[in-house]
Amino acid sequence: MKILLIGYGKMGKTIEQMAEAKGHTIVGKIDHTNAEELQHYTSANTDVAIEFTHPEAAFGNISYCFTNGIPVVSGSTGWLDKFDEAKQLCEQNKGTFFYASNYSVGVNLFFHFNEYIASKMQEYKAYEVAIKEIHHLQKVDKPSGTGITAAEGILASYKNLTGWVADNPEEKTKLNIASEREPDVVGTHIVTYSSEVDQIELGHIAHSRAGFAEGAVMASEWLVGRQGVYGMKDMLNL
Repeated sequence: MKILLIGYGKMGKTIEQMAEAKGHTIVGKIDHTNAEELQHYTSANTDVAIEFTHPEAAFGNISYCFTNGIPVVSGSTGWLDKFDEAKQLCEQNKGTFFYASNYSVGVNLFFHFNEYIASKMQEYKAYEVAIKEIHHLQKVDKPSGTGITAAEGILASYKNLTGWVADNPEEKTKLNIASEREPDVVGTHIVTYSSEVDQIELGHIAHSRAGFAEGAVMASEWLVGRQGVYGMKDMLNL
């Protein structure tokens, strides 16, 4: 496949290595230093774009791909207030869009089990549920997209909670997501159910970015011949 990388930070470089190892060709690398070069890429020279950028750039990059016939795999977080608009734009252009806040197969199994456990634990009112996410110091958005996805999986069952809140455990009507930033942490997410007598935890700890990159390349391959909006549940049949 001819793959365009939009975003060439740590994740972009890891995806490049993974894609080339699988025999794909990187036709371009776009970041903030050469953003104007995106206009050189269309469906004529690009099979798929893999987009991992900052929140302020993501929607514009994704929109460009839709209007130029390029299927896009995006893992950018912090821009999801425009997600519905992106879906509509994809449908209007008969485009192809694969979005995940996290491309790790392990994380998506974590999401699946998280939803199941929440559906059972909500019956036991003695337990208070909370989320903690830990990432490297360069991660700009808080809470993480993965943390928010985990929260949404819990809130689907916890009808007594009105939403999630960032770093405010005193707000008892909402699900708290605590965020920590530490050196050299790839990504840790822990859901905790605490009572006076015990505690139950479900967690995922990433050891490297390879799992995220592998999932993004898998999604690019899986999109071939497809049209519409997809996510990891579709690809993994969860």
